[in-house]
Amino acid sequence: MLEKSFGAIFFLKTPEKKENLRVVYLRITVDGIPKEISTKRKWDSTRWNQKSGRATGNKEDAKSLNYFLDSLSTRISNYRTELINNDQTITSQKLIDFVKGKNVSKAKVLEEFSDHNSEILALVETKEYAIGTYERYQIAKSHAAKFIKFKYNRDDLEFRELNFAFIRDYELYLKTVRNCSNNTALKYIANFKTIVLRAIAKDIIPRDPFKLFKSKKTKIKKKPLSTDELFRLENKVFSSERLSLIRDIFVFQCYTGLAYIDAYQLKPSDIKKGIDGTLWIMSSRQKSKSETDIPLLPKAIEIMERYQDHPLCIKRGSVLPVKSNQKMNEYLKEIAILCDLPDTLNTHKARRTFGSTVTLKNGVPLHIVKEMMGHYSVKQTEEYAITEQESISLEMLQLKEKLNKTNDRNQNEDPLLLLHKLQDEIAALGQKNTINSVIPPREQLLAITSKLDFIKEMLLSK
Repeated sequence: MLEKSFGAIFFLKTPEKKENLRVVYLRITVDGIPKEISTKRKWDSTRWNQKSGRATGNKEDAKSLNYFLDSLSTRISNYRTELINNDQTITSQKLIDFVKGKNVSKAKVLEEFSDHNSEILALVETKEYAIGTYERYQIAKSHAAKFIKFKYNRDDLEFRELNFAFIRDYELYLKTVRNCSNNTALKYIANFKTIVLRAIAKDIIPRDPFKLFKSKKTKIKKKPLSTDELFRLENKVFSSERLSLIRDIFVFQCYTGLAYIDAYQLKPSDIKKGIDGTLWIMSSRQKSKSETDIPLLPKAIEIMERYQDHPLCIKRGSVLPVKSNQKMNEYLKEIAILCDLPDTLNTHKARRTFGSTVTLKNGVPLHIVKEMMGHYSVKQTEEYAITEQESISLEMLQLKEKLNKTNDRNQNEDPLLLLHKLQDEIAALGQKNTINSVIPPREQLLAITSKLDFIKEMLLSK
């Protein structure tokens, strides 16, 4: 915000004891309010120009002092411009604080990271966040701390030291030294950016060092199970009860779309009668807290009933005897080999299979699948859509059916009957005022010629 008046001068302050060597002071006046500060530099009054506020003469000591005073004036001017650009109030005290360095925050990056993570942990206890979120931020903090030690050989950095080069170097460090993939590296950078944005919101730093940082995630094709692969998995007979149980839980996820943690926490109280009188899963997702209402398909009900008396279900009060995520994925790899499946199985592939092979491929509208999967936007659900090859195949099959029907209809028509119809069209055309016709005469003639050629081919083929 522009002030009414502004002035900044350097002067020699007269001491109590009269002597020529005096301290150089800076006086800043804003809207008639003056504030003074010592520059901690002394100068001979006989070599001082009070009007210009600078040392006189061409000696090196005079040049050195004047350079210092000019630099200080420039810094004050730049800071004043920054305040104006940010629409902040300008006062003499604020400018003096800038000279003293009081306006510069000494807040440190890892200290703020620790405060943020402590807040997340406190909110885990109120169930606002999952413990996995806290653990993810702890890992992100650990990576940032190791990078600062690696690059700067320091235990922490001040926020004001962050710049574009820091972010680019951190990205390179994650991809090379830590051997992270592109997408994983960008996740850790996103976690770090959360702390930076928090610092901006708290006025610790005035600008975002991420502003010019551009990144692009690598698109990974995560394939669901095909209809044939799902059928093969469902009907595979295992000699091990352990593998049969894990397979059944996986298939249950394929027919409900539940994520691992939601299947693990599923309680009998979450199974309720829906508006249509059938059984539904009515619960909220652990990850997004969004409500999910999923009608239970026969296969899912069959698996539920199979394990309702399982000791682990009774002990835990759960619908299914779900093992730890680590064990689930470990056994699923074994199952994939036994079922001769080309891709690795994991718990998330089951959710993807529900969103594509089980629902979208069978004509369930995208917005309905979105609601059942608990997504916030259709864009999330689109990532689960059936593969491009399957999508093209379905569309082309529909086109083939339409073309076949058209050909069958044309072949069954009597060519003489078609000729009579065409004669009627020509007669009607002669009676119309072609000038006022919507279709140009040339286009009408071309359409008639085309029909005559078609009738000719039909007559010759008989």
